[in-house]
Amino acid sequence: MNRALKWKLIAGFLLVFLAGGLTGAFVGASHVRHFFFKFHHRGEIGERMRERLRRELDLTPEQVAKISPILERAAAQLQQMRRDSGQRVREILKETHRQMEPNLTDEQREKLKQIEERHRRWHHGRGPREFTPEPSLPP
Repeated sequence: MNRALKWKLIAGFLLVFLAGGLTGAFVGASHVRHFFFKFHHRGEIGERMRERLRRELDLTPEQVAKISPILERAAAQLQQMRRDSGQRVREILKETHRQMEPNLTDEQREKLKQIEERHRRWHHGRGPREFTPEPSLPP
C-alpha cells in the first residue's frame, strides 16, 4: 500500500468518525430536549403519573378511575408551583437588572436590553405563556 493511499484511508475513516459523532450528538440532543421539555405541556404530568402508576402497580381500570382525581389535583398543584417559581425567578432577575443599570454604561444598558429581549423571545417560544417580563428602563 503506497503512502498516498494510506493517508486517504486515514482521512476517510476520520471523516466517517466525525460524521457519526455529529449525527449522534444531534440525535441525542433532540431526544434530551424532548425528554426535558415534555413535562412543560399541561396535562402531561398527570397523564404520565397515572400511566406509570398503572403500569408499575398493575392497577385495575377501577383503581385508575378512583385515583385519577387525586393525580389530577397533584398535577395541577405541581403546575401552579412551577408557574409561581418561574414568576419569582423573573421578578428577581428584573430587580437585579434594575439595580445593575446605574453601574452600566449606555452601551452596556443597550446590551442588557438585547439580552432581556433574546431571553423573552426564547422563553415565549418554549416556556409558560402566562407572564412576559417587561423590559427594564434605564434610570
